Amino acid sequence: MPDKIHLTVATVVEKNNLFLMVRETRDGVQVINQPAGHVEPGEDILHAALRETLEETGWEVAITGFLGISTHRAESTGVTYYRLTFVANALHFDETAEIDSDIDEALWMSLDEIIADTERLRSPMALQSIEDYRTQRIFPLEIFRNGL
Repeated sequence: MPDKIHLTVATVVEKNNLFLMVRETRDGVQVINQPAGHVEPGEDILHAALRETLEETGWEVAITGFLGISTHRAESTGVTYYRLTFVANALHFDETAEIDSDIDEALWMSLDEIIADTERLRSPMALQSIEDYRTQRIFPLEIFRNGL
């Protein structure tokens, strides 16, 4: 069993009834996910969510709420991911942003398109986050205490 904690952040961003998603290739298989990534040591969690969204999509966003903490164990590696998911509003697309090399494409998808591609979701946490957002199961950001 791996002895490293994988703390990740993700954002659910909706604009015009479309969700900001990324296509990425993992172990030779193309998967779909929200903009997401690891929190770096010493990094504020909210800043990590803003950074990962920009690095993976080119979109600057404003975080407006918290959807919760979820866990997922990757069958192929045995790694357990601890994911903090946020709601964010799209503010500005930075055409000059350099997108992470492991991202194949950032795209806007309808809920129907995401559901139709469920087998390609990187983990069940992606669709669960959207369902939490759609039912307005959103917590205020005041629950975070930033000591950094």
